[in-house]
Amino acid sequence: MAEVTELFYDTEGDVLYLSVGKPRRAVSQEMGDDVLLRVDPDTGEIVGLTILNFSARFSSLKEPQTLPVQVTLQRE
Repeated sequence: MAEVTELFYDTEGDVLYLSVGKPRRAVSQEMGDDVLLRVDPDTGEIVGLTILNFSARFSSLKEPQTLPVQVTLQRE
């Protein structure tokens, strides 16, 4: 299973960036609700996730929430 190698929160932009594996070139696919899936354009492999308006979305929550993204990562 791939591991998250980088998690970065940009306070000024209110954006959370999550990278899977070594950071690399990717294209973003909008998943809805300000969630972007980052995909390697050559292999189609998921390489990260970007969540816009992160604090506005999660700062007042009292219960865990599910993001509108389901991902299965597997090693071949």
